[in-house]
Amino acid sequence: MSETSSTPPTKHVSAPPPRMSSPSWFAWLILLGFGFLLFQGVQTAEISAERLWRGMNNLVIFLAQAVPPDWSDLDVIASAMLETLYMAVVGVTAGIILSLPFALLASRNTSPYPVVRVVARFMIATMRTIPDLIWALIFVVAVGLGPLAGILAIVLDTIGFAARFFSERIEEVRPGPSQALTASGAGRISVIFGAILPETLASMAATSLYSVEKAIRSAVTLGLVGAGGIGVELSTSMRLFQYDKAFAIILIVLVAVIGFEQISSAIRKRVI
Repeated sequence: MSETSSTPPTKHVSAPPPRMSSPSWFAWLILLGFGFLLFQGVQTAEISAERLWRGMNNLVIFLAQAVPPDWSDLDVIASAMLETLYMAVVGVTAGIILSLPFALLASRNTSPYPVVRVVARFMIATMRTIPDLIWALIFVVAVGLGPLAGILAIVLDTIGFAARFFSERIEEVRPGPSQALTASGAGRISVIFGAILPETLASMAATSLYSVEKAIRSAVTLGLVGAGGIGVELSTSMRLFQYDKAFAIILIVLVAVIGFEQISSAIRKRVI
């Protein structure tokens, strides 16, 4: 009987991971700058246990005066909430329509000239960077108090938000269909409407729905600076210390925003 010698299985020892390279001077500079801003922010906020405790007591007092909510002016609140929804829908609709040409001009594969692309991107960045409340303040000065100022603010805010995502999606389009149409003699406009826009339609629809959700929340806060909507009623109630009425307004806003988010989510599931 012959003995068979078996060699033990070879153990594969994984190599240790490479050591992390030391951060560059630029990374250290960023970390030091962030640490300085964080320290200064905490100092500026004047955070203390006494202030936090007093704030908790004031919050309890607010809740005690806000509950139960006052529904006596429900008709006024509902009318203001409808005005807020109108502002959001009109502003987003105009903003989405205007976002498309901005996005086409800002995209590498659809912009006619590089200088046009740079200018379009700069305008989109400007509209996106300036907060909607500042736009609302500007338009309140320009056109006066009321929903029109809020609608114009939502239009510019929507262009800054939607045009950026539209442009990024347009630049991600596969070049094959566009090249095929170009080879067959199609012009630039035909290529855009025949190959680029159909492929980006689902993504643009989802972004548009997100824009409506964003606009409804913005329209509520725009009323705080006199741009119409339910924010005016909320601001008035808080200034008059009518916390029970303010709480009713907050509940109405909460139900409206959550309800539309659910509707928007269901639509996106069918579109995408």
